[in-house]
Amino acid sequence: MKIIGVLGDIGSGKSFVSKKFNCPVFNADEEVSKLYNKSHSCFKKLKKEFPKNIKKFPIDKKELIKILVKNKSNLKKIIKIIHPLVRIKMNKFLKKNSKKKLVILDIPLLVENKLYKKNYILLYIQADTKEIKSRLKKRKNFNKKIYKDLKMLQLPLSKKKKLANFIIFNDFKMKNLSKNVKIIKNKILKK
Repeated sequence: MKIIGVLGDIGSGKSFVSKKFNCPVFNADEEVSKLYNKSHSCFKKLKKEFPKNIKKFPIDKKELIKILVKNKSNLKKIIKIIHPLVRIKMNKFLKKNSKKKLVILDIPLLVENKLYKKNYILLYIQADTKEIKSRLKKRKNFNKKIYKDLKMLQLPLSKKKKLANFIIFNDFKMKNLSKNVKIIKNKILKK
């Protein structure tokens, strides 16, 4: 099994590109959403940490946003609770798909949290900064302060790019992207 770790800026299209590979994808953002909506254990841990804000299950994302905006250190507290749970789900995903030729890990802090191994193939998604910012502003629940706090957790993009085995430029045009993904997928499978 070959494992591709997808790297790139927030909003660069990592999840979109990941789906274009037509193989199993572990999407950490989706897994976090599932934890907020389905995990009573996650709810109890967050409620214990933030009893004034987390009151009902499933966890309301608006309440989490309030917690994050209120105090910068709250992000680290949430991460401390969420990341171990996501790591468990990632390991289950890898075990379940161990017979597949190719799988993708779409995890925003893959490198920062040392979730990748030397044999992983790292794919960097490069996109125009102005285009990214324009698209992010259109997202539901986009919060500039939280965006900046999340950016602070990430390694500089130049370092991520240097780590990458492959780079795809996402111009947000379906035809070009599909073609580039196909080329890289073939190269990876032939390795």
